[in-house]
Amino acid sequence: MSQENSVNDIEGESFPEIREAVRRLCAGFPGSYWQALDRERAYPTAFVQALTEAGFLSVLIPEEYGGSGLGLRAATAILEEVHRSGCNGGACHAQMYTMGTVLKHGSAAQKEKYLPQVASGALRLQAFGVTEPTSGTDTTRIRTFARRDGDDYVINGQKIWISRAEHSDLMVLLVRTTAREDCAKSSDGISVLLVDMRAAAGNGLTIRPIRTMLNHATTELFFDDLRVPAENLIGEEGKGFRYILSGMNAERILIASECIGDGRFFIDRASAYAKERNVFGRAIGENQGIQFPIARAHVQLSAAALMVDRAAAMYEAEQPCGTEANMAKMLASEASWYAADMCVQTHGGFGFAEEYDIERKFRETRLYQVAPISTNLILSHVATHALGLPKSF
Repeated sequence: MSQENSVNDIEGESFPEIREAVRRLCAGFPGSYWQALDRERAYPTAFVQALTEAGFLSVLIPEEYGGSGLGLRAATAILEEVHRSGCNGGACHAQMYTMGTVLKHGSAAQKEKYLPQVASGALRLQAFGVTEPTSGTDTTRIRTFARRDGDDYVINGQKIWISRAEHSDLMVLLVRTTAREDCAKSSDGISVLLVDMRAAAGNGLTIRPIRTMLNHATTELFFDDLRVPAENLIGEEGKGFRYILSGMNAERILIASECIGDGRFFIDRASAYAKERNVFGRAIGENQGIQFPIARAHVQLSAAALMVDRAAAMYEAEQPCGTEANMAKMLASEASWYAADMCVQTHGGFGFAEEYDIERKFRETRLYQVAPISTNLILSHVATHALGLPKSF
């Protein structure tokens, strides 16, 4: 890497052509577009379609399957710019990391069948069925069970906090195929199935929307003797837990990049407002009480961005990066939340007004203190995996 490229990376300008293309696309979807969707809890179909047609959602799919075959760092640049522009990638970001399960562990037939259609937008692979009401983020304790019956698996169980289920053609579903108590290791006996949502809905799958404080198309899923062809099993039966770990690392890194974009959005808005807003005959940005929080937000976000880039580089190099991915997500989400709070404070009462489009982003970035993994669980991971501290029970 040249010295110039290294400096560009540090300043957040890696992949400048991609970033500029994303900014141009997002300019067609201003705050008013997102505010209208937010009021109606509607899905941003036009935005997702535009990203698909531009090839941004297929950035990680190899060229042989119709994608651009770029690495995770390119994907982080895309999502960062989406969020810095005031848009939201939550409606479609899962397509980037969910398809990795098929790409890395699917059969040749599955890759040929699904990946070109995902790349073209003919199929949406955006639903990731893992979390359950009784297990939370303790994935080894999931209870949704798939019983083999001839050429099918018969699925019974429940999932919760599954986003985009109503807007996805396919779902990567984590199930137990062997009871936990019958396994030598708690992570054994877990399998991954690819579910055709179009065939499943109403035929053993019930989707129930969950209304939340932000427009995230979140649902609860109920499986009642849902039949899925055995050919939809990804990889080996009972080995699915390790298949999804890589996808989870990518998920955390991509979410972290969105937080970086959110943070830059808030800093941009706060800086501009502090220069323009005049009180007592001068710009409020002349006051250190306004300057310092904005500067601190910039410092924290810049540091977090470096951690995100490091985690993404390790992922691309196929190095173990679970701890780095988690740290990147934690640092970025905390930096974006600080920036969000600072931005509202800088705007005062106007920060709560829909017109300024700060409150929507404020609500959206708060999610990442909790999802896809909470800050406390990340700290637990670092304590036990990086520092060798005993596990707490």
